[in-house]
Order: sequence, then C-alpha cells, then structure tokens
Amino acid sequence: MNVTFEKAKNTTIEWLTPPELVKMLGEFDLDPCTPISPPFVHATSNFNLNDDGLTKEWFGRVYMNPPYGRGMEKWIEKLKIHGNGIALIFARTETKCFFNHIWEDADAILFVKGRIKFYNLQGKQMGTPGAPSIFIAYGSENAIALKNSGIAGKFIKLK
Repeated sequence: MNVTFEKAKNTTIEWLTPPELVKMLGEFDLDPCTPISPPFVHATSNFNLNDDGLTKEWFGRVYMNPPYGRGMEKWIEKLKIHGNGIALIFARTETKCFFNHIWEDADAILFVKGRIKFYNLQGKQMGTPGAPSIFIAYGSENAIALKNSGIAGKFIKLK
C-alpha cells in the first residue's frame, strides 16, 4: 500500500494507493506493505514495517504497493511465488525486476493512463510521481479482475 520515495538524505515520503483504485480491483485478504498508521487500508489483514511482511507467510489474495528502490524486487518475487495478487509499481519495463519476475511470470499487466495521484499518511491526495504506474496481476483470476476493473489504461495479457 505504501510507496516510499527518498525525499532527501535519510528521509522518505510514503505515497499510498488511492482507495478508489484498489476497490475497482475487488477485495483483498492481505496487504503486506501497509503503513504503521494508515488513514485507510486495502485488505482485511495488513502487515506493516514492524511486522516485516517480507518474512511473513502470505495468504489469500494479496494487494501490494511495495517500498520502491533497493529491495523492491524481493517483494515482487515473493508475490510471484505466492501466485495470487496484484501489485502496483512504476512502469519501468526495461529493469532487471521486470525481466526476472514480470514479463515471463505475471498473468497480465495494466499500464495506467496518466499519472496516479497518490495519498499521504494524513489521507490527503498529493502530487503525482515522476514516472508512470503499472498494475501487475499474478493468477488468472487477478488478470480477469484487472481487465474488468474499469481503471483507464492499456491491459495486456501475458499468459
């Protein structure tokens, strides 16, 4: 649920997925990347930084907006192995992460039209990030949910 960007040395900004977008994707059982004090949640169960969601066992249908930057690939790999969920990341299709965990392993992707206006930890919409976003579906049911979500963009089935 949270995107962390470096603002300045040793500081970060958490950008939260707009709840209306996640609702368009259906109900989720787990969000392993929830902020410690979120203004809203996207799943029935949530792991935050204190829980270390990367080390926990994941269950059910997962929604994930992982921490960006170093280490993000570990989160995508874990979702790929889990095989049941949707992630939101930057649409950087040339990266090692995309080639190692998305192009050959995801069931579908949705390139979001325009830039997402994320929320801050106070529940207020902020500016947009400096890159476009993409939803990634693992599992055929999540690919169908992504295709039928109504989120503006270009849907591509990979499997």
